Amino acid sequence: MINTIIIDDQEFCTEAVKDILLDNCKEIEISAVCHSAKEGIKAIKKHKPNLVFLDVEMPDMSGFEMLQKIKDPEFEVIFTTSFDKYTVQAIRSSALDYLIKPVMPHELIAAVERVKSNKKKYFNQHLPSLYKNLNESKRTVNQVAFPCSDGLIFLAVDDIVHCESDSNYTTIFLKTKEKIVITKTLKEVENLLEGNNFFRIHNSHLINISHIKKYVRGNAGYVTMTDGSHLNIGRNRKEEFLKQFVHF
Repeated sequence: MINTIIIDDQEFCTEAVKDILLDNCKEIEISAVCHSAKEGIKAIKKHKPNLVFLDVEMPDMSGFEMLQKIKDPEFEVIFTTSFDKYTVQAIRSSALDYLIKPVMPHELIAAVERVKSNKKKYFNQHLPSLYKNLNESKRTVNQVAFPCSDGLIFLAVDDIVHCESDSNYTTIFLKTKEKIVITKTLKEVENLLEGNNFFRIHNSHLINISHIKKYVRGNAGYVTMTDGSHLNIGRNRKEEFLKQFVHF
């Protein structure tokens, strides 16, 4: 039996992977399902798994950061990610395995078969290469998947004009004038979009710099976006904001 742990902060994602494994991979024994990296570290120490399905992006600690806290991991890892291109090149070039969300049954089954066919453990040997590739990658993406009420919604990064905080929810404003509410904090959304020309101008506003139409000077100033919205800039963010533009 392959002692397995599933780690992902989104419950519907862990349930999807679990259901596919139980229905199709009889050699898999699921020891734990974790919804944070901290839970995952504890479960790995307790259960000593052979295989871990590991989400790349989690709120408090990424999957990569979690691995760095584990000395000489003696298990195989299949990464899962909601992005089409985010770090996939780094993972692929390190000869490691990954699955794009939403996870397709045939792809997951194939990944398990690849683990079974590897007689020798090799994941730990490839970690230095992975970390090197991650450090060198530009971490830019064309499309991002966000959780919604019935699954995931995929959005082109260039279509996002700005994002607005509402406690534990975030409203995403698209250039089509459509508004989408997701169950992610603005900080989490900011992390997801890191490296893609977005800037946090205010505690409540994250904007796509490429969609700025006009900047109006003032005590702190405000920006007019291509969708017609007027968004104030926080006083403590003005200086850093203006550094984004060489003409200021």
